[in-house]
Amino acid sequence: MKRSKWFERTFPPIEDFGVLPNILERLAGTPVRLSELIHELNVETLEFKHDGRWSIKEEIGHLADLEPLWLGRVEDFLNGEKVLRTADLTNRRTHEANHNQTEIGVLLFDFRQQRSALVAKLRNLPDEILRQSALHPRLQSPMRVVDHAFFVAEHDDHHISAVREIIDRR
Repeated sequence: MKRSKWFERTFPPIEDFGVLPNILERLAGTPVRLSELIHELNVETLEFKHDGRWSIKEEIGHLADLEPLWLGRVEDFLNGEKVLRTADLTNRRTHEANHNQTEIGVLLFDFRQQRSALVAKLRNLPDEILRQSALHPRLQSPMRVVDHAFFVAEHDDHHISAVREIIDRR
């Protein structure tokens, strides 16, 4: 089964704000799901690169690398910005980080800490913020907090699927 390319995905607006608690549980669970998926893997598998793609360590490092963007976009909603801050679509931070030289426990801990901060911030948003929207710069469509949270959860799952593909290749 072939995964959709991330930049070809579309994200229709979510009409039911009541699904946000479910999405927050999904976001909070991503570090746990990753830990469970990789806990028995050896270093060679964690650092294996197939066809020049990222290794498992790099996939996990990438998730942590993007946490400041996700949290920053929540701040954009709180500040009433009309356009959400842009992502570095080249993923320069991940490419330059050399995540394969970092212990997997450190990568997971870093991701877990940052993700906890994001989920806590989202859980404590005032209700009036949930109705605000801002333009997503790449998709050129309006997003609300629930849409943003769903986008992040889908991004997580995209990279967890990439990790699974690496494991299955080994």
